[in-house]
Amino acid sequence: MGIAVNLVTYLMDTMHLSSSSSANIVTDFMGTSFLLCLLGGFLADSFLGRFKTIAIFSTIQALGTGALAVATKLPELRPPTCHHGEACTPATAFQMTFLYIALYLIALGTGGLKSSISGFGSDQFDDKDPKEKAQMAYFFNRFFFIISVGTLMAVTVLVYIQDEVGRSWAYGICTVSMGIAIAVFLFGTKSYRYKKSQGSPVVQIFQIIAASIRKRKTELPQSIVYLYEDTPEGLRIEHTDQFRMLDKAAVVTEGDLEQTLDGIAIPNPWKLSSVTRVEEVKMMVRLLPIWATTIIFWTTYAQMITFSVEQASTMRRNVGNFQIPAGSLTVFFVAAILITLAFYDRVIMPFWKKWKGKPGFSSLQKIAIGLVLSTAGMAAAAIVEQERLSVAKTSTQKTLPISVFLLVPQFFLVGAGEAFIYTGQLDFFITQSPKGMKTMSTGLFLTTLSLGFFVSSFLVSIVKKVTATSVSEGWLADNINHGRLDLFYWLLVILSGINFVVYVICALWFKPTKGKDSEEKENGKSFSVEDC
Repeated sequence: MGIAVNLVTYLMDTMHLSSSSSANIVTDFMGTSFLLCLLGGFLADSFLGRFKTIAIFSTIQALGTGALAVATKLPELRPPTCHHGEACTPATAFQMTFLYIALYLIALGTGGLKSSISGFGSDQFDDKDPKEKAQMAYFFNRFFFIISVGTLMAVTVLVYIQDEVGRSWAYGICTVSMGIAIAVFLFGTKSYRYKKSQGSPVVQIFQIIAASIRKRKTELPQSIVYLYEDTPEGLRIEHTDQFRMLDKAAVVTEGDLEQTLDGIAIPNPWKLSSVTRVEEVKMMVRLLPIWATTIIFWTTYAQMITFSVEQASTMRRNVGNFQIPAGSLTVFFVAAILITLAFYDRVIMPFWKKWKGKPGFSSLQKIAIGLVLSTAGMAAAAIVEQERLSVAKTSTQKTLPISVFLLVPQFFLVGAGEAFIYTGQLDFFITQSPKGMKTMSTGLFLTTLSLGFFVSSFLVSIVKKVTATSVSEGWLADNINHGRLDLFYWLLVILSGINFVVYVICALWFKPTKGKDSEEKENGKSFSVEDC
């Protein structure tokens, strides 16, 4: 976060790139970081295990951060300095290539780290022990709280060092911090609980899809007792009626069983799968509508570290003789997360447990609250931008005579929304996925962040192209004082509102798989339109 939150100002001020290009580079970098979580999840589930994946990819991330410190230190790796009003020379292809190498090493490391860290943390709790199971209800909130503390340091201390001392110093601190973190993580090696890799869930999914397509013309039996099942009794998942096409993978037909050298008949996994394995794939399919309808939140989130930072850079940021760095305005974003999580942990959860008998809102309810808050945040951003543009039209100063603290509501609303939606998504994707696919499920959740950033880049490119004319740069001009960023924000408000309606429909449709603990089932069934 110390890199992402202030990167857009470095690309504009030092590398001399345009406003929209800088925003897209940041969102593409963040999007790739989270997209690579799928790769990290695959490697952790199939080959390395979560512990080794964390150790390897956190080291890669540290190397990338070190390379970024070098990229910002050496004069040869950035264009000549220019002053306000001068024609600036943009960065060369070589300079941008070195910067991209550093950024995407960080993205690769982040992908492996983020996909496994929450799952490895949840592995430390025994879900068969009532006491430890109760402790896990608090784990996800506190896990995200600690992440937010780190982010708070990034947007205050690190951003200040970047702007006032030097980028290379700040990124060097990031590198040293990662080294210390890796050492502390490895120090606990002997005390952790480990779960063995159970093979690739991706292969299992393809096997069942292939088997069901192969048997697409086969009739399903009238009773599910005739479907193939070889899973031990205590580990079976109860059959469900949704996605019955996939049930055909569990229908026994000629040629599905193969003889071993010992004369034992075993199923060919590409032709026949057990009901439990089919239900595991169904569980993953059920996650997809919720997955798709949470992408738009992260598109609005992307504006907080791109255009909102650009807004702040044009506004009066003085507190006495101290000027707040533009990137540090996201401190209100992080503060909103911390305050929301603390209030939820200490007030809402105990109250809800006394009133409803449940430890807080269900994961689906949390996501709904997050979507509403983010929509309100974009509306606040649009209103403030209208005011900022009206001041820009009458002012000739580089720093507009309008307080940067007008941006606080948008940061606070989207930050509070993230507190709900991140913990809700994390809880939902881990508890509603099969045990052997939890790391992959976490990676799937993190791809919503990835796609949200990519959608942001796509929208910026489309809006810039559609709204630009021969006499105007359109809504997203290189200089935001000459554009209509407020209209772009209103577009996001409309898209978020439509998305919320679709989300409610998907949440009402979702049914948790039977066999989960009663608390998870109750939480899943408790969602209703009234809850929204």
